[in-house]
Amino acid sequence: MDHIAATPTGQAGPAFREGGRILVDALRIHGVDRVFGVPGESSLPIFDALRDPAAGVQFVVCRHEAAASHMAEADGKMLGRPGVCLVSRGPGAMHAAVGIHTAFMDSTPMILLIGQVPRRFRGRGAFQEMDYTRVFASTSKWAAEIEDPALIPEYLSRAFHMAVSGRPGPVILSLPEDMLEEECAVADLPRFVPSTPAPQPDLLARMRILLQEAKRPLVVLGGTGWTPQAFDDLQAFVTANDLPVAAAFRSQHLIDNRSENYIGDLSLGMHPDVAARVAGADLLLVIGDHLGEVVTRGYRIVTPPQPQQRLIHVHQDGDELGRVFHAELPIQSGAAPFAAAARQLPPVDASAWRDWRREARESYEARHRPPPASNAGVDLAQVCIFLRDRLPPDSIVTNGAGNYAGWVHRFHSYRQLGSQLAPKSGCMGYGLPAAIAAQLRYPDRKVVAFAGDGCFMMAAPDFATAVQYGLPVVVIVVNNGMYGSIRMHQERRYPGRPSATDLRNPDFAAMAITFGAHGELVTETADFAPAFERALASGLPALIELRTDPEQITPDATISRIRGTAVPA
Repeated sequence: MDHIAATPTGQAGPAFREGGRILVDALRIHGVDRVFGVPGESSLPIFDALRDPAAGVQFVVCRHEAAASHMAEADGKMLGRPGVCLVSRGPGAMHAAVGIHTAFMDSTPMILLIGQVPRRFRGRGAFQEMDYTRVFASTSKWAAEIEDPALIPEYLSRAFHMAVSGRPGPVILSLPEDMLEEECAVADLPRFVPSTPAPQPDLLARMRILLQEAKRPLVVLGGTGWTPQAFDDLQAFVTANDLPVAAAFRSQHLIDNRSENYIGDLSLGMHPDVAARVAGADLLLVIGDHLGEVVTRGYRIVTPPQPQQRLIHVHQDGDELGRVFHAELPIQSGAAPFAAAARQLPPVDASAWRDWRREARESYEARHRPPPASNAGVDLAQVCIFLRDRLPPDSIVTNGAGNYAGWVHRFHSYRQLGSQLAPKSGCMGYGLPAAIAAQLRYPDRKVVAFAGDGCFMMAAPDFATAVQYGLPVVVIVVNNGMYGSIRMHQERRYPGRPSATDLRNPDFAAMAITFGAHGELVTETADFAPAFERALASGLPALIELRTDPEQITPDATISRIRGTAVPA
């Protein structure tokens, strides 16, 4: 909306507004209803504008900028449009940098707004002064400083367009304190309009020919830009053609895991059978994913630049096509328009790979059954299976990084788009902030966060944010008293020589109670289900601490077993 006032000549024109007001008005125009952050004195005009109910933008007060930036990143993941974070200069910006890294690695649209020193102080080493255009140059799509309040609408429009275009990602805008205080008369710009490329008919026809020539095809799903309709369209396409489907790293929610077409995920610690099927495929149809290190198992099962498999690569960013892998058929298209077009294609004859797909699914179903667990502590596989059966399909499950996530990815079933929030960046401390963002965005859905003991402590202060906003998230803290994934790698390379991985933890359940939340300690598997029901019934943010066996380092391996088969460095 334009803010109109009378000019000295009597003609209507934009009203004078502070830069902070111009910025908040622009956020609202671009569809922003929520900003996450920690307040700072550099941005007081913004906070004054946010205080006005007419602003229509909620500011979520967080306890740490790292958590705030991850909340904004998770919000962007869920919405497909930029999540927004506002932090103060210097330390605030550096704390928030971890969320920018996640957004950059995960292709998540996001905008980080940073208060900056007054323009007249720049270059003098002023209090907390930094050059954010240089600091974030390698982890953002664009980093800029707004010199003039009259440029705010233009810069915000560019920021939103850039964040969602091509391969989505984060944009950083530095906001000098005196610029936000300065008044000017400038018209607002309309809401950004995203543009998504669609596949060309001749390329789809060529894709169909390549599919028909295959004997062992495999579809890999990943990336961003998926919609509920695209989820349905893709399922219809792979069902009609009886194609096996693997999910890229932490992209399991892009297909209903109960589908006969789903064969597993290409994640850290991926099962050898899944890796073998990728390596043994004669055709890969990769939709949305850029085929990074994790998905390709260190570029070994799909080898650059010329993979052994024939490759059809569908990606909305033309710069990603051919950047690492030479595709026999590159198709520049967003996931949604591609899925819609693929659904309309006549099915090919799938008889050549029907057994290949069926055997892969049977292997997945066998892996989905838990192996025998140790007698000590809580069996995390049984916890995940209980939640798989107990939670509604639209429930949102979040996690950060750590070996505990291997149980979640393997034994939980994601049945609906948007039911998984996890960092492809491999960042610890993500699960709790993501759960907070998810519960704010979808207050009627169940939200469960998984975190290791080390992972949770990196975000623990923002458990207070869940309490402050009355969010009934359930946080499951898997406590094995160590940085488990690092210990696993140590045992593989330096068996019997653990170093710097032991953790002395607080009583997590008691900690939750001191926050004003619900807390439970579970030491036996059978006690988890009633504890979970009590957590839900409390209506409060809840934390359930699980004491697990530190010896059981992965679903299939113990520390002793790894140590016994290790090849010392």
